[in-house]
Amino acid sequence: MNKFILFLVTLIFSASVLAHGPTPQKVQESVTVNVSPEKAWELVKDFGAISTWLSSAKVTKIEKRGEDTYRIITLESGDKLDEKLRSTDEDLKKIRWEITKGNVPFTDFNAYMIVSKGSNDNESVIQWTARFYRVYKLNPPIPEGQDDATAKAAVQGFVDSGLAGLKKVLESK
Repeated sequence: MNKFILFLVTLIFSASVLAHGPTPQKVQESVTVNVSPEKAWELVKDFGAISTWLSSAKVTKIEKRGEDTYRIITLESGDKLDEKLRSTDEDLKKIRWEITKGNVPFTDFNAYMIVSKGSNDNESVIQWTARFYRVYKLNPPIPEGQDDATAKAAVQGFVDSGLAGLKKVLESK
């Protein structure tokens, strides 16, 4: 009887280990720009200015919904993203937001950017951190295009393009 109970307990715990769902993903990159942190922060914190530095963002519209601020980004593909501003911290030079709706190969996207001083007064480091999940929330088999690799590649593309765009725009002013 004791061996049977031990077998059942082992079986239950083994099954729960396999039923964990998707693993959270993270992309974190940074770029050094040759402008002061104050100048870099002015552009980064402007929630409506993303279409000036993210190449895939063609049009940005800001909307107030109650107390919340949203930006609706029209991508070059024609798809739209709804993003909600979570917070802006002037002291830390940090902005946080989330994607609430959009046709993208990832879900539960939350991100933040921080601007910090570089090695001198006219140098800044801009860090972009994004956390998200793949679209398919169940266990394998995972449909093509809804896997971790697809989600990570898409977010990595946004982050890399965005940081390159920020550097280009900031250093050309």
